[in-house]
This record gives sequence, structure tokens and C-alpha cells, in this order.
Amino acid sequence: MSGIRIAADIGGTFTDVACLHPDGRLVTRKVPSTPQDYAAAIVDTMDELAGETPFAEILHASTVATNAILEGKGARTALITTRGFRDVLELRRIRVPRLYEPLYEKPAPLVPRRLRFELTERMDARGQVLTPLDSDETEALIAHLATLDVEAVAVCFLHAHVNDAHERALAARLRAAFPDRFISVSSEVLPEIREYERCSTTVANAYIGPPVARYLRSLSDRLKAAGQGGRLLMMQSSGGVQQIETIIARPATVVESGPAAGVVGVARMGARAGYERIITFDMGGTTAKAAMIEDGRIASTSEYEVGGGISLSSRLVKGGGYALKLPVVDVSEVGAGGGSMVRVDAAGALRVGPESAGAHPGPLCYGRGGTAPTVTDANVVLGYLNPEALAGGTVPIDAGAARQAFAQEVAPVLGCDMHQAAFGVHRLANVSMMRAVKAVSTYRGRDPRDFTLFCFGGNGGVHGAMIARELDMTRVVVPPAAGVYSAVGLLFADFEASRSRAFLAPFDAAMAGRAGAVLEAMQAEVATELDDPEAVIRWSADLRYTGQAFELPIDLPRDVPLADALEDVRRAFDAEHEKAYGHAMPGKGLQVVNLRVLGSVAPPTPGGLALQPVAPPPPGQSRTVHFGETFGLCDTPILRRHDLDATPRQGPAIIEEYEGTTVVPPDATVHRDGFDNIVIDYGDRI
Repeated sequence: MSGIRIAADIGGTFTDVACLHPDGRLVTRKVPSTPQDYAAAIVDTMDELAGETPFAEILHASTVATNAILEGKGARTALITTRGFRDVLELRRIRVPRLYEPLYEKPAPLVPRRLRFELTERMDARGQVLTPLDSDETEALIAHLATLDVEAVAVCFLHAHVNDAHERALAARLRAAFPDRFISVSSEVLPEIREYERCSTTVANAYIGPPVARYLRSLSDRLKAAGQGGRLLMMQSSGGVQQIETIIARPATVVESGPAAGVVGVARMGARAGYERIITFDMGGTTAKAAMIEDGRIASTSEYEVGGGISLSSRLVKGGGYALKLPVVDVSEVGAGGGSMVRVDAAGALRVGPESAGAHPGPLCYGRGGTAPTVTDANVVLGYLNPEALAGGTVPIDAGAARQAFAQEVAPVLGCDMHQAAFGVHRLANVSMMRAVKAVSTYRGRDPRDFTLFCFGGNGGVHGAMIARELDMTRVVVPPAAGVYSAVGLLFADFEASRSRAFLAPFDAAMAGRAGAVLEAMQAEVATELDDPEAVIRWSADLRYTGQAFELPIDLPRDVPLADALEDVRRAFDAEHEKAYGHAMPGKGLQVVNLRVLGSVAPPTPGGLALQPVAPPPPGQSRTVHFGETFGLCDTPILRRHDLDATPRQGPAIIEEYEGTTVVPPDATVHRDGFDNIVIDYGDRI
């Protein structure tokens, strides 16, 4: 698609906008988010950038689905399930995230027990009807639902992933009876094995369906009213974009919409710059996120929990949130960001977060009525952030308020001076955010020292180099427009469609023919949805050793019959099992659990980007910056990205840009590579 493309990523504190012209010119904006109406920040910024030219394509990522779950503000939802299985949402899995906390309470189900209903029906594990769907009960339940104040209904029958006849019959009656209610059916949302995960995902899809639909339709209407009728796409959790009508039908696919976008951008631009093993670090105002890119491929998963303090897909740490078994970029997230509040507890220990000052009132230094010091205030006190204004002067900074808070409220309690207290906050925030980095590396059997840390987000460049030092990582890269990189990543995301099917069978020659037929059928559906001859199709299967309870995704060949590639696929599975768990069992039988097809269409992106600078700092400035006990206060030059060249420059240095700030410690060097990336090196420190 030719023409100007614009992308907007709404965060808890700032909304990031990136506008890409066909010739490669990239114009960015960072504006405060508008929690009372998140669409307002997008529309106002688009009005500023559009001029007389409408945008050909509008791409969007948002936390609206995630927030509905985390804040308990989703739709009032009912659940209909097989008789005897009403409490699946309560029983969940046996695992809990806190082993030594016997009184740990799991989050309350998204559907309370009084709104969970049972119908008489039953399929066996092979899809044979044991008990037909009781039509009299069905009609009575529909009549009862008509008296209830519910916006959405979830349907999840036992073994519906094998035979969905009963679910389809009930869904047809519900949609006829309640055309204005959101109906979520497990065989449409997740036709895969595992009863609890299928039920949880279907319920989450229903719970967030109405608020996501209202938000997206309102955004679409406002854009059209503003003369912007370009194709509106939204980022999915899988890292691909889709049209909003498809998203409205399956809103659970966008629960992790925002975090995926920046990872996609790093994968595309990192590969161009020659980096294949990358850990991404995205720090905003409210949260910090990490993901892994290995051999140019983004790590993804279909096991995810949201709402458990740290959102992650660990196979070992589960039970703290709501299970979503849908394709998702493997992102781990912690509640630590620039807006994380600082306090000293009753025992005199320093605490950072997870409470956040958000966009309003924000940190004390924003001068908008903040009541507690934050990580951003600490960074102002240390000299890492400009003491006068951020984002090209659009966010004024009251450095005096930050210094006063640390000098009078924090430092005296800790028994240290203002700078020591602020550096303690900075380092404590780093320790918290290291959990996210370790979750995608150490907890996956990878050594972070083998990777390059790519930092983006409004605060990624401020904290990235210090976190790399703690983890003994030797190289940090800060890409152009790092402060709005999630918006930039949207511009590089493929248009994607996917299908999956449960397929429980031994992995052998007898299975190959049947699996091939299922894959071909799913491929036809994906190709029809994409409607593009340039679409790239990928097959994969979820495999496990016979007797195991969990599986790993492995690519399948499309250029040769599956029966001729069984040994190659087996070797690939053994290698992946070795990576994930530290051991393999060559020769042991394999089992197929699910089959998947992914189709993608690459976006029209230019060969390079030409970032249009906004209000860069004047040359020749410096200020006093505190780098901890080892280095103390240092007179530090304030640079622009283009003040750097290919020759390494010894730190310390502060690189200020419109979108964000990069901090280079005294024991590191910094240079700018041929792709305009800021590269920070510690040398051989291991």
C-alpha cells in the first residue's frame, strides 16, 4: 500500500506516534496519554501531522484489552458449560506462583459463580456424542439469560475442540436471541486441547469483547470524522497486524498488543544491522518489558498469563493470572517504570513500585500535582534527565521539586545524602526490571551474556546500560526514535492471519497424510483471509515426547511431504527440547498435539529511515551527573545522536533526543553505527 502510513501506541503515561513517508522520512511525536479518552491523543496528533494529506494506513496498538482485565472493568459476562464443569475457572491448575505462601489467593474468576450455568450434553474425547444437547434446557436457559444484565456470553463445552456441533447449535440460538450481546465460543476462539486453558481464553475473549469493540468503533468513527478514512489496523499479541473487524470478533488476540510492536521493530531493524541474538528492553512510564530474538526469530509462545504481577509465559511459574492460550510474542513484563512511586516502608527499607503515578498527575517534577517521588524524579536528581524539559520542550521539568522530595523526604530516613538516595532508587528499579530480562533468557536456558541488549521506550536508554552492567552483558544498542519505538515497530509489522487445530496423534508415517490434509485446509482459510499472492505461509506443530504434559512448537516443511521429513522434524524437536530444558531423549516416541498455519504479508517499508529531528539540544553543553559510589559526580557532556560517529568515545555522556535520553556510564564507550544506532560497549568484562 503506497502513501503515508502512521502508527500510534498508547501507553499508560505517553502516547507515541510515528509517521512514515514513502521516501523513508520518519516523523515522530510523544504526547501525554489521555486516560479519560485514549483516542483523543491519537486524533489530535494526527491532525497536527496530516496537513491536507490523508493517511493511507493507520496502525494502532493499545492496552485497552489488558487494562480491562487488570482493572476488572470488562463486560459483565455469563458462562455456559457442560453439566458438572461449572467450576473449571475456580479449579484452574494446581500450580501457584508462590511456593512458600500456603494462603496465597488466586485472582477471582472473570465470571462469578452465580453467572456460570450448566447444560446437559456430553462428547467423549474422540468427538462421539454421549449425551445430546438438551433442547428444553437450552430454551429455558436462554429465557433466563434474557432477564440478566449481562453484555457477553461465553460458551465452552467439554471436548468441543474435537466436535463442535453442540457449541455451534447453542451459539446460533444465542446469537438469534441476543443480537446485541457478545457471544464467545471456544471452538471459534481456541479449538485446541486443554479444558481449563480453552475455557479461560474463551471467557477472557468475552470479558474484553464489548469494551474493545466500543473503543475501536469509537476510534474509527472519530478518524473518519476527521477526514482520515485510511485502512485501520491493530497490532495483535502475535506480532502481526489485523483489520479491526477481525479484532472485534476475537479481542483476546490483542491483550498484549502494545509490547509486541517494539519487539517486531527491533527484529526487523536489528537484522538489517547484523544483530541476530537480541534481548529487547522496553521501559516506559508504568511497566518494563523484555523479549528474546534468537537467530533473527522472535521468541513466541501460546502459553501466557495476564494479571499476575509479572506477566510472563514461563512454563515453570504459573497460577498467578488468567490463562490465555493464543499466539503471543514471548514478552515478560514487570510493574516498574519511570512513574513507579518511591517510598520507605515501616522497617526503613526503600521500595520502588509497583504503584505508578501514571500520566496524571505523573512524577513530582512534572508539576501536575504529583504527591510522591518516582523513578523519573530520581533520574532528574542524578542528572540523567534534562532538568528543564523533556520531549523537545513539550514536558516542562521542575527539578527543584524532585530534589526537595529526595533531600527532605527520602534521604533523611535512609541516613544518606540526596544523590545516594536517588541512585539507590535507580539501582533498585534496575534490579526489579532485571527480572523481566532474566525471565526471557536465564529462565529459558539462555545466557544473557550471549545477547545484545536493545533498549527502547521512553526510559530504556536511561536504564539500559546500567542493567547490562549488572548482567555482564557487553553491548547495548539504542535505535533511532527509541523513545517511540513501539510506534515505529508497528510500521514494520506483517499483516497476519493464523489458524490452529487440535490433532492428538503419534508422530509417525500413519499420521503424516492426515496431518497434511488438515494443514492444507487451514492454509486455504488463511490464504483467503489474506487475499495476497505475496503471502508467506508457515506450518508448525506442537510436539512432545510421549507421556509428557506440555509441548514445544516446531516448524514443519511445506516443500516436501511430511512423511519424508519425519526424521528432520524429530531432530529439530530434540534440539529445541535441549535448549528449553537442558536435555533431550533421542529415540523416544513423539506425539502431535496441535497443528498451526501462519500466513503473513510484509508491509511496504523503505530500505532505510531518515528520522526528522525535533528540537535537539544545542551543542557544547554539559552538566554534573551522579554515577554511584564508584564514580560519584562527573562533569558529563550533553550530546546529540549525530555528534557521535564510528569512532568509540569514552563515557560518561548523556545523549538527549526528542523521543528520549541515553545514559553512557564512565566505564563504557559509545559510538554510532552505519544504521544510526547508538552502540554502548563495556568491552570484554566477562
